[in-house]
Amino acid sequence: MRVRSTYGHGDVGPSEEYVWDLREADETRGAVVGGKGAHLGGLARIEGVRVPEGFCVTTDAFRRVTAEAPSLGEQLDRLARLDPDDREALRTLSARIRRTIEEIAVPDDLAEAVTRAYARLGERAACAVRSSATAEDLPTASFAGQQDTYLNVVGAAEVLRHVSRCWASLFTERAVAYRRRGGIDHRTVHMAVVVQRMVLPHAAGVLFTADPVTGNRRTATVDAGFGLGEALVSGLVNPDVFTVRHGEVVARTIAVKERALYARPDGGTREVALPPERREQPSLTDAQAVRLVQLGRRIEAHFGSPQDIEWCLDDEGFQIVQSRPITTLFPVPHADDEEDHVYVSVGHGQMMTDPMKPLGLSLWRLTAMVAMHEAGGRLFVDVTGRLATPASRAATLDVLGRGDPLVRDALETVLASGDFVPPLPDPASGAPPTGRPSVPAEADPALVAGLIERSRASVADLERAIGTKSGPALFDFLLDAFEEHKRVLGDPLNFQAIMAGMEATWWLGDRLLEWLGEKNAADTLTLSAPGNITSEMGLALLGVADVIRPYPEVVTYLRGAGDEGFLDGLAGLPGGSEARAAIEGYLDLYGMRCAGEIDITRPRWRERPTTLVPLILDHVRNFGPGAAEQRFEEGRRKAREKEQDVLSRLRALPDGERKADETKRMIDQVRAFIGYREYPKYFIVSRYFVYKRALLAEGERLARAGVIGGKEDIFHLTFEELREAVRTQEVDERLVRRREEAFRSYRALTPPRVLTSDGDALNGSFHRDGVPAGALVGLPVSAGTVEGRARVVLDLAEADLEAGDILVTVCTDPSWSPVFVGIAGLVTEVGGLMTHGSVIAREYGLPAVVGMDGATRLIRDGQRIRVHGTDGYVEILS
Repeated sequence: MRVRSTYGHGDVGPSEEYVWDLREADETRGAVVGGKGAHLGGLARIEGVRVPEGFCVTTDAFRRVTAEAPSLGEQLDRLARLDPDDREALRTLSARIRRTIEEIAVPDDLAEAVTRAYARLGERAACAVRSSATAEDLPTASFAGQQDTYLNVVGAAEVLRHVSRCWASLFTERAVAYRRRGGIDHRTVHMAVVVQRMVLPHAAGVLFTADPVTGNRRTATVDAGFGLGEALVSGLVNPDVFTVRHGEVVARTIAVKERALYARPDGGTREVALPPERREQPSLTDAQAVRLVQLGRRIEAHFGSPQDIEWCLDDEGFQIVQSRPITTLFPVPHADDEEDHVYVSVGHGQMMTDPMKPLGLSLWRLTAMVAMHEAGGRLFVDVTGRLATPASRAATLDVLGRGDPLVRDALETVLASGDFVPPLPDPASGAPPTGRPSVPAEADPALVAGLIERSRASVADLERAIGTKSGPALFDFLLDAFEEHKRVLGDPLNFQAIMAGMEATWWLGDRLLEWLGEKNAADTLTLSAPGNITSEMGLALLGVADVIRPYPEVVTYLRGAGDEGFLDGLAGLPGGSEARAAIEGYLDLYGMRCAGEIDITRPRWRERPTTLVPLILDHVRNFGPGAAEQRFEEGRRKAREKEQDVLSRLRALPDGERKADETKRMIDQVRAFIGYREYPKYFIVSRYFVYKRALLAEGERLARAGVIGGKEDIFHLTFEELREAVRTQEVDERLVRRREEAFRSYRALTPPRVLTSDGDALNGSFHRDGVPAGALVGLPVSAGTVEGRARVVLDLAEADLEAGDILVTVCTDPSWSPVFVGIAGLVTEVGGLMTHGSVIAREYGLPAVVGMDGATRLIRDGQRIRVHGTDGYVEILS
């Protein structure tokens, strides 16, 4: 870094690089003055914003001081090697590092520079000495409260002592743990220290320029109290809370404030009991709260995102002592207009709520049948127009509600909030039909075979044609291939086949409940339905286990398989060639699948076959030969018996022959078409794997040419950006790194089911009576009741299940189907009636409850639970 004069006075000396006036900093100087210092410098440049004057001891000073302790490097190495779960070792080593730093003597020239800067604030000036780490107040991670701040520090010697304490606070236990959770290397973070003139306020507090609970960007919240704001931050007192919207206070809560924190004349702070007459007085007037929010909007506009702002109020008005991004808010999709919008999550319907990388996002959007909008690494569909007229609103709520009642509830909450979605009249063609659903139109079962053959031919044609394409010509070819992709999916016959099975299932559910009083009767009727590619995939892995089970040497070898070349190691083992052929055959059929498969950047089973090894070994351990055929035949027998039972009971009712005939047609339609529900997804991911291999080949060429660091860097580019990179042989490395950082930050966000352009994030709730006290409520998707051991699994590769276990996870997509054959029940946080996990649970006859918010947190691994798949709740038994 260049050597510079702090204030422009006198000659430039070697120590002057260690101290900067706060007004010289801005958001571009975070590496020098840390996150807090950079934000304060930026704040000081905003017209009308007052920031207490001060200076910053730079990260160069920190590096110089810590270089004085050679043992520190060894301690940091040990810290990096610690087991993240060893809290005691983490606590002990963090304390030792802090002591090491605090005991380092501050070099004379550095001490002199700090002393001179302090003298300019005034003799014996009271100061706040505040940590400002380089990984702090970032757009993706605030690190709020992770390092230390010291108030009302008086005297140069005390300022220097507290600067050392701030340096050491980079290694508080909480800061170390926070960085580890964020994947941030301790050695890459450095500490600056901000020293500011102390504000002695009448009132202080925090302003959130967006509602931190709902996410609404138009609502601001002010927390306020008498005296220093530290009283609120530390929880010493409850704050007064003002809610401000559209320039007026719309709600206020005035707390009883029995005490406050004030500065001592000789340094430090003291707690003061407030007189009774002040305890229930508001610490701000409504006008002051509104004025503060106006100031906050100016700050928000400067930084470009909602802010968490610490403020003080003295005789001259408001002073701002800190502003940082609110990192917990889910981002809002960008819109080109100022209109209100309502978005529904794509990921909740696709059972993929993890963030996607840019290439995955752009590929899904380019091949999707509807327009999609990106936010937080996830995709959303704008349903505002569909909610505008009564007819389209009713149809949209009905379809989305049948899939996931929580989406419907969230949308109804938005609609009930007032005029967010202005209603439009229905077209003049008349009112929408009302009443119970009629018998769905029948479709010819022969349709399914033709659609499957056409899909297979489409993928084969793609594989043949793409092999001759590379460079810019590949991207031209792919754009045409995406249109073919959408043409096949958008064929009305394809939609008819999908809806035939779904509508017949809904019809059976509604009618059999009405006529027989039986919930979820259709679940048994769909057992072992033919042609379900996803359930066949699960059963096929049992067949692989049958091949491997007779060969103990192969089983032992697979237990130690740790790299993706393990198939080569099977050679020479008794049964090794048979085992390899079975696994390769499975990968030929299903190797394009993986968890989160809608994201083209996720590793496929063919690319990472070790993912399947634990599942194969579970099947070897938990099942006997022929289990796949036995399970399928057992399901088919139960479905036949259920059909006979239902029809017999219907015929005993008034008008029973008609009811039985209609029901028989619907049962036949379900069994003919419900399996096809899973095939379009198989078609999509089959084509995706072809696209991916071609694009990775371009990535390899770019990497060999030194354009990018590695072939998978292309995952952080959009399709169009990658196309341009191949054409120009140029990539902005900084863009790739920024995208990597953003992707890491998105992983900490939980996407809502419904999101508004105001930022409201809604997930809906179940409204149901008759559920036992303490039970966890979800959506019933597969009938039956089962008790067993809960296995909370967040990563398919780490599944360790035994027969009779109940799988509890966030969500399941088709890649989880091999797990389903070995469990007794299913509980997920995300899912709907016709999502993949629900369909396969019914296929296999597993009691299942989905859409249970917080299930992986509320149910502990190993607990005994009872799943009520018919009524949609779970009881925790132990």
